[in-house]
Amino acid sequence: MAASSSTALVALCSSLTTQCKISKSQNPPLSRTLCLSKPNFGSLSNTTKKLSSPLIFSKRPTFFARPKVSESEAPVVEAETEVPVSEANPEPAATQIVEVAKEEPPKREEIFAVVMVGSRQYIVIPGRWLYVQRLKGANVNDKIVLNKVLLVGTRTSAYIGKPVVTNASVHALVEEQGLDAKKIVFKYKRKKNYRRNIGHRQPNTRIRITGITGYQDYPVSTLDS
Repeated sequence: MAASSSTALVALCSSLTTQCKISKSQNPPLSRTLCLSKPNFGSLSNTTKKLSSPLIFSKRPTFFARPKVSESEAPVVEAETEVPVSEANPEPAATQIVEVAKEEPPKREEIFAVVMVGSRQYIVIPGRWLYVQRLKGANVNDKIVLNKVLLVGTRTSAYIGKPVVTNASVHALVEEQGLDAKKIVFKYKRKKNYRRNIGHRQPNTRIRITGITGYQDYPVSTLDS
């Protein structure tokens, strides 16, 4: 019985030494308490049971303290002095903006005329176009001259024909030969079962006025103020 207790005591001491070595590497304060504590021979069986299970040591997270820096040791940052643009070397401009005055197109002469084509009278202005009655024998892009000029007016004076302005003429260009919109001619007689539906499109010519000439020699009719 004495031999068995001595062997158990030797095993307990060897296990304690190994545990003390392990605990020294992990947690020095706890290992000191384990090494300095005296074994209790009365509760030998309980200690052997406890030693059979591995010891678990809780490891607390380590927090690194922020080093305090005194005001004297604080790093000094020198503020960069701004250099004005005028003193600095200005970079050469890549592109130079040059304002070019746009040439205005020449203004048209403010003039109009009243001309008779067929049996109708039209007010014509240079540069504009209008539809007139069909001009027989005129083809597209043909230049025509209208001689029946009844009146010519400018900004300051008027040339009134009696009945026409002599030597005055209106120059025009034929642009299109076409037809007017369709017009419906409907005939009806009551109680006779008579109904007639007829469509008609009047032929026309589109001309563009290019100029008015030959009126300067005619006597001027000035407007009385």
